[in-house]
Amino acid sequence: MAAIYYPPTSFSFKVEFLGISGMNNQEEQRFRDVSGLSFEIETELFTEGGENRFEYKLPKRIKYPNLVLKRGLVTNSGLIQWMKDAASSFFNVAVYDFKPSDILISLLNESGDPLAVWQVVQAYPVKWNVSGFSANDNSLAIETMEFAYQYFERKL
Repeated sequence: MAAIYYPPTSFSFKVEFLGISGMNNQEEQRFRDVSGLSFEIETELFTEGGENRFEYKLPKRIKYPNLVLKRGLVTNSGLIQWMKDAASSFFNVAVYDFKPSDILISLLNESGDPLAVWQVVQAYPVKWNVSGFSANDNSLAIETMEFAYQYFERKL
């Protein structure tokens, strides 16, 4: 009898930034949400003379949206320091010394082993914000980080 396949759950995952100093602890890899692992192929319409039934849709390039990561606010964060360094480097071209990072996103099974791994290539920060504070709420302070990148590929 063939084994029944069950799709994996999406709540067990980890995010690793490669080459960023100060990100050795587990808290830096824990995120609540990951979104933006998608692509869209742009098309160009081409109309052939004499053919009035349809237009050709020709592929042009692939567009990748920004990668969005959300987590509880982490103090003394190597990732936030890397993002601050990026912001200061972008505005001070004379001392530009910023290096993008590759990001590994792993979907994990019940044992904590990777089921699927995506490598996001040459990511750099484009936005950071923290959730609003309210004395009426009993909620966590959530920081949201957004990264632009060249492309991603599935490794496993």
